[in-house]
Amino acid sequence: MGWDEARSRVHAAGLAAALPVAARPLADTDGHTLAAPLTTRTDLPAFPTSSVDGWAVRGAGPWRVVGRVLAGGTPPPLTEDGTTVEIATGAMVPEGATAVLRVEESERTTDDRVTGTPRSTPEWRKPGEEAYAGEELLPAGTPIDPAVIGLAASCGLDTLPVRRAPRAALLVFGDELLTAGPPGAGRVRDALGPSVPAWLRRYGCAVGADDVTGPVVDTLPAHVDALRAALDTADLVCTTGGTMHGPVDHLHPALAALDADYVVNTVAVRPGFPMLVARVTGADGRARFVAGLPGNPQSAIVALVSLVAPLVAGLQGRSLPALPEVTLGEAVPGRGDFTHLALVRVDEVDGTAHPVRHVGSAMLRGLARAAGFAVIRPGTTGEPGARVPLVPLPLLAGERAR
Repeated sequence: MGWDEARSRVHAAGLAAALPVAARPLADTDGHTLAAPLTTRTDLPAFPTSSVDGWAVRGAGPWRVVGRVLAGGTPPPLTEDGTTVEIATGAMVPEGATAVLRVEESERTTDDRVTGTPRSTPEWRKPGEEAYAGEELLPAGTPIDPAVIGLAASCGLDTLPVRRAPRAALLVFGDELLTAGPPGAGRVRDALGPSVPAWLRRYGCAVGADDVTGPVVDTLPAHVDALRAALDTADLVCTTGGTMHGPVDHLHPALAALDADYVVNTVAVRPGFPMLVARVTGADGRARFVAGLPGNPQSAIVALVSLVAPLVAGLQGRSLPALPEVTLGEAVPGRGDFTHLALVRVDEVDGTAHPVRHVGSAMLRGLARAAGFAVIRPGTTGEPGARVPLVPLPLLAGERAR
């Protein structure tokens, strides 16, 4: 299957199985996804609000001081021309006021009156200036971050309807893997067991230390048992290795034993070709998913960014992740009829993308220096100066592309 079609197909499968909706207190919504449009309960602001410290005046000056209004108070109306109340920034402008005079542009007379010339532009925020009551401010599917939480609070909301984070699990396949110490004597260190959960968390999944199992013994019964146990609690189970059809590649027979149906089975992309996503229907009728990642570490990450990221977005009710574009600063070869996902770093000064070294399927050194994968379409090559899509690596809040 073509790479673009594979992304779209797994995203659609995720949307069709989008996770249940629950109302959560604002403080507990960071990282979740809006399950309904965000609308405001009142006009924003709900009442006329002074944007400066100064004097709310009525009519022409000089003005006689008749009171003070601070933020949080409700002032009586100004009923007489030539009167004023001292007003603080954020305070409610009294009914009858015709202008707000800035304190730094005013003077007090010897008979305790206020003089000055108000600016022609009103110095207060009008009701509905930011939004009107009932107006949709953000659509369903918007990721919730601190800015969204603050906006929701300003709208008068105490809870938000959200889709919970997908629960994920990882099964590590391969008897040849070591889980501690240096590689040697024909055995290699497992690099995916410690790292894939961290990638999944950055995509918005909930996955803990108890959700990682392996290495799983290289037998079909062990694979079936491990998958069945993980699917009892997880919405998404990622596996590493076993996606081909070698003598100890048991993933495909295990999926058949679980009556799984393939959403995607192999993708025309290099690296990462033998990747898959399968759907398993639980006893409750709800779909769970298995994402088969290749055993080679970089290929596994290609599968994560290609299939798992769109699938998780769908489960959260989010749109298919849009791909930004970068300008190639150096040539990047194509891969014939396959999409080439080429690891690149992005220059922070001029924004150009440059291929990194050490990018073999089994290597992770290049990945540790990269900002993401430049997408070189089938039948093309990446020429210097060309604009190409970039699949960014997921970053924590506040991080920048390297």
